[in-house]
Amino acid sequence: MNVELETKKGVTIAKIIGDLDHHTAKNIRSDIDREVKEHHCSLLILDFSGVTFMDSSGIGLVMGRYKLMEEQDGKIIVACPPAYIKKVMNLAGINKLTKIVDDYSEFIKEEDTDEKEDEKIEAKSNK
Repeated sequence: MNVELETKKGVTIAKIIGDLDHHTAKNIRSDIDREVKEHHCSLLILDFSGVTFMDSSGIGLVMGRYKLMEEQDGKIIVACPPAYIKKVMNLAGINKLTKIVDDYSEFIKEEDTDEKEDEKIEAKSNK
């Protein structure tokens, strides 16, 4: 598997692992697209921290997911790219379409405080 997907509260995180080239990009694209469409997410985070090699297929992957998210009125963020990938993305103009960040924790919604309070109340009433 070249991509690990997780969707919570309207945010899909796609952690890409290994080489991102013309051999692997097609499967990664289809896996991400299926997840995004199935869960109707409003934010797609492409985590590049596990990418060991990327050719121009990586730029195409980002551009295609950008278009998909635009069609769904959503946004995309490129996260944690190694330095050489970040440089290539900036040269390709990806930074003009979306944010390229080193940490995406601020974009992940925490549990609602009302839900936490309900859990505390329920726990006390069960004692």
